[in-house]
Parts: sequence; C-alpha cells; structure tokens
Amino acid sequence: MVVGLALVGILGYLVVNVFVGVVVLSLESTVAIGVGAGVLAVLGIGAGVVLLGLRRSWSVGLGLGLMIGWGLASIVSAGFCTGLNPEMYT
Repeated sequence: MVVGLALVGILGYLVVNVFVGVVVLSLESTVAIGVGAGVLAVLGIGAGVVLLGLRRSWSVGLGLGLMIGWGLASIVSAGFCTGLNPEMYT
C-alpha cells in the first residue's frame, strides 16, 4: 500500500509541477518564477512532511511520494522544473 501510494504521490506531484510550470512560464516574470518555486516546495516538501506526521499507511506513502517527486523533478531537470536553478532569475 505504501509503495503504491508513493508512486501515486510521485505522479501527482509531476502533474502539478507541469501545470505550475506552464502557468509560471506564461507569465514571463522572475517574481512568478519565485512564487511558483515556493508553491512547489511547499506542496512537495511541506505537504509531504505533514502527511508523514499523520502516521497512517496511506499518508506515509503519499507523503513520501510527494517528497520523492519534488526531489526527482529537481535532479532530473537540474532545478529548472522546481525553480532551484539560479539562471532562471537573471
């Protein structure tokens, strides 16, 4: 159950990441990039920690999935998808 929900969390985060990325890039503003990066970090890490704190089997899997999704998106895209790359702000 935990592994299945972790996969759901990863895929769910990636879907939200694509949506936020399209919105942020359409605005063409460094402020929008910063706000988008903050939203994605709060969603991936913040919600993941809160769900882990609930200590239920479904919430642990989903929380881990959100955090893993944020980490994978950051590593694979060199920080472009999550707003961590400093070149985006110049």
